[in-house]
Amino acid sequence: MMPGGKGGANTQTGIHFERKTDLLTEIAKLRGFSVSGNDIQKNGATIAVNCQKHKLYKFLTGKKVDYKKVVSSILLPDEALYVPTQNKMYIIEKKWQEGQGSVDEKLQTCAYKKQYYAKLLEPLKIEAEYIYVLSDWFMQKKYTDVLNYVESCGCKYFFKELPLKVLGLS
Repeated sequence: MMPGGKGGANTQTGIHFERKTDLLTEIAKLRGFSVSGNDIQKNGATIAVNCQKHKLYKFLTGKKVDYKKVVSSILLPDEALYVPTQNKMYIIEKKWQEGQGSVDEKLQTCAYKKQYYAKLLEPLKIEAEYIYVLSDWFMQKKYTDVLNYVESCGCKYFFKELPLKVLGLS
């Protein structure tokens, strides 16, 4: 319906999300992929590192970054994936709505959050990519402006599925 907002059921080319889907669980289901601790492997080789929630700050600490000196508070991403070959951290927020509510306004915070994660990762020169995975609720015409805003901020969104290509994992 909207640019970048494609969804589908082919789990070999993307990760299908539902309300409580965990990224690692879904990746582990894909042919050729496995998960070992925080490492995501494809055909036995580590291709990405899970950094969701508090693991992001453990990752930074492990790289000798004192994040408390970089940012004044912490945000906990629903999902975060570091892909070393791209030197990119994919921050993935899942927003599910089935009726009017406060999630509507959370989409408007993408510019701040992208800037926050870019600042947090700057000491390591890691690029931050901010992505929403949205329920079908957000396909309604009334979200056209906010979804255009998300894109204008350099962020991405998808409906119910996150293509592996977007994460550099295909």
